[in-house]
Amino acid sequence: MSGPRTLSSLRTDVPVVLAGSPATRFVLLTLTAPEAPRTAVRPSMHVAFVLDRPGSMGGIKIRLAREAVTQALGMLRSDDRFALVAYDDRVDVVVESTSASAEARRHALRSLEEIDARGSTDLAGGWMAGREQVAPHLAEEPAGRCLLVTDGLANVGVTDAAELAARAASLRPRHIVTSTFGVGADFDEELLQRLAEQSGGHFYFIESPAQIPDLLTSELGEALEVVARDANVALQLPAGMRAAPLTRLEWCPTDGGIRIGLGDLVSGQEFEVVIRVDVPAMPVGQAVGVHITLADRDGVLASPPLDVTWMGADEAAVLGARRDRKVDRAVAALYAARARHEAVALNRAGEFGKARALLEATAARIARYGGRDGELAAIVRRLRAEAAPFGEDMDPMARRLARSDGFLAAFCRRPPRSGSAAAIHIGGPEGENAPPTARKMASGAVFITLGPAEV
Repeated sequence: MSGPRTLSSLRTDVPVVLAGSPATRFVLLTLTAPEAPRTAVRPSMHVAFVLDRPGSMGGIKIRLAREAVTQALGMLRSDDRFALVAYDDRVDVVVESTSASAEARRHALRSLEEIDARGSTDLAGGWMAGREQVAPHLAEEPAGRCLLVTDGLANVGVTDAAELAARAASLRPRHIVTSTFGVGADFDEELLQRLAEQSGGHFYFIESPAQIPDLLTSELGEALEVVARDANVALQLPAGMRAAPLTRLEWCPTDGGIRIGLGDLVSGQEFEVVIRVDVPAMPVGQAVGVHITLADRDGVLASPPLDVTWMGADEAAVLGARRDRKVDRAVAALYAARARHEAVALNRAGEFGKARALLEATAARIARYGGRDGELAAIVRRLRAEAAPFGEDMDPMARRLARSDGFLAAFCRRPPRSGSAAAIHIGGPEGENAPPTARKMASGAVFITLGPAEV
């Protein structure tokens, strides 16, 4: 298969289906966003920095949060805009929305030094103040970002996660994106994930305060290098065929198919999308296919449709068909992540036996088609090794790390490594099979909500 330079590969797990019976197949789409030309003039950006300052953010946390904003301000141009909001039980707009001139940034740096930890956590008030600083200028600015850093629970003002998620979703059509940064063990991860997901942003779990500057500046750096806005993959499906992304992405039905939203793509970003396809029954020798098209708001990814097809075959041909192990590994990693996500919830609810059984069952399913593939075997071994700890009451931080690890494998995005401000994209074998200690260091920067585990 061939296509535009943004499409690295399009492949399926098995190219045939048993004649006369419906079947499930998987498609792995890998794309690479074009590099931004060195001479390109990027669109201006409007960003609001929203810092939580309860008493628990004292000491090194607040100092590193200030340092992160200082570094981020240095990345802006004079035609960008920024605002600075700090909150505890009181919300202060420390710097109202302003052009990022040298003078404005110097004023912001002086104001940053006066932000210290105190009080409770009106997370909703702080976040809404940040978005209100961004919103009035979007007629002039093409995109707005709200970067929210917190280590606590919302315990003042609006605290209902569903209500706040709905408000975040309402801002998405206006291109106001919120990315959230949870520090330590005490923040409301469900709330932060939903805020980010519903607005089209990213959720970062920050285990160590030392990660704050790298992750925040990496997130802003990506926003400043967007080359394709509102990217999407459209699938045109023949009658009787159904499809949905296995990767956690927003999608919707269209006339004769589905459309999967990829959000904004960054210069050089690699992206993997796994799509589950339910193929209808057909006779031997008949072929059926899916037309796949990439697009975005500005036409950067415009391309002719690309096809992936399956052929009806007899049992011998199906059993003898060569499996595409790259697709198998991507699918297994996603289902393993789903199992971990659900196991975390079961463990938190005290359903220790169910959590253990879920991981063991998922490992067994993957092992049935894994054959001698080393990477699939590693996924199976890890699930089996994790089953015993999930079968007992886990420490809250261990649960959080396990959940974040699940996100790492299940979303097509990888966080920056320790000491690097450049984000690395694409989940996969390295992230999935890395030792727990290494994955603990990398367990920072993704969000996803997953459904029941099945293979």
